[in-house]
Amino acid sequence: MAVVIDGKQVAASYRETLKERVAELRARGIVPKLKVVLIGDDPASHSYVRGKERAAEEIGIDSQVLRFDETISEKELLDLIDLMNADEKVHGILVQLPLPKHIDESRVIMRISPEKDVDGFHPQNVGKMMLGLDTLLPCTPHGILHLAKTQTEIAGKHVVVVGRSQIVGKPVGMLFLNESATVTYCHSKTTDLGEMTRQADILIVAVGRAGLVTADMVKPGTLVIDVGVNRVEGRLVGDVDYEAVKEKASAITPVPGGVGPMTITMLMHNTVEVASRG
Repeated sequence: MAVVIDGKQVAASYRETLKERVAELRARGIVPKLKVVLIGDDPASHSYVRGKERAAEEIGIDSQVLRFDETISEKELLDLIDLMNADEKVHGILVQLPLPKHIDESRVIMRISPEKDVDGFHPQNVGKMMLGLDTLLPCTPHGILHLAKTQTEIAGKHVVVVGRSQIVGKPVGMLFLNESATVTYCHSKTTDLGEMTRQADILIVAVGRAGLVTADMVKPGTLVIDVGVNRVEGRLVGDVDYEAVKEKASAITPVPGGVGPMTITMLMHNTVEVASRG
């Protein structure tokens, strides 16, 4: 029976460290400030932003959510980003995705100053991550790495990543490679997915397909991190057949309550990092 990795507990512990860092910054007259831009009325986005607001308040970060109707133009949004880039009191800028179809997400990401890109999506930060340089890391991959480190040593392990998205799959593999793991990427064109996943010491699944990974696809003793969030018959489930796989894994993240809390925590971490550099 696997250890269930309580992402809420791990996140709470890390936030205590962040609280101490923020208290030290405030004692020096530095107030970490995060600005979040929320456009439209997507329920998932609103829920996620509320979680960010609560986390910021808990840690002591000054967080402000700027809410706009979907009718905001791309130019208006880019002009707003320019103002925040120029504001020395703003340490972190986050534009909540997805955006309305008339706004080019890549253009918005590129417009945010790399030094304030607390999502870790700007190509400059991604490039530095690829080179193993100090930079603002993407929040979900960073959170996954932190969770894995609570369970095992990373160096020398075979990490299999199922999924190749720009936000999770690709960067998480690179973070583990930077920690001296051997990394294999799998995706929709992979022949015999189970053959690959059974080789994993650490299996990371980030596809968005409920129950994709079944117990026969996991070798005994594997650390399984499930990033998927899918709604099935009114409840949230991951990409892994949780009940069956937890009988074989050494440790596993639940959905919800696994990776999610760490994503928000690493956003706070990045904001504190920027404030510390200032």
